[in-house]
Amino acid sequence: MATKTLTITENAYNALKERKLEDESFSQEILRLLTTQKRPLSDFFGILSEEEGERALNVINRMRELDEERMKENMKAWS
Repeated sequence: MATKTLTITENAYNALKERKLEDESFSQEILRLLTTQKRPLSDFFGILSEEEGERALNVINRMRELDEERMKENMKAWS
């Protein structure tokens, strides 16, 4: 397999090293990080505790309520 040499800052190296899984090379890590958008949602199941999930859901629901209120106000203003 052909290889290339990349020059990166020490900060970038440390960030990669920190996120690198124990059994993967830096090349594997870079590929994993670049393809994370293609991961199935099920990969994230269980990432939050039940309490964290409930808090996140409460925030989302409150944001939806506020958005709905704003939409109603905007509709009145345009009527």
